[in-house]
Amino acid sequence: MSGVLRVDWPACRARGVCHELLPEVVDLDEWGYPLVRDDVPDELVTAARTAVTSCPQLALRLVARE
Repeated sequence: MSGVLRVDWPACRARGVCHELLPEVVDLDEWGYPLVRDDVPDELVTAARTAVTSCPQLALRLVARE
């Protein structure tokens, strides 16, 4: 099951944990906010779930690709 990462912008505090755990999919902008550049491929779903649960602000969601 591949998916898409969604960011809850009001909740995000630019800690960068998502990028540290999932650099293949998440870049950071100049202020440290996540830029999700691609869908999450099947082989990275476990890492994406870890990034979602590790976000200190719980500002990430992994949703099924539409």
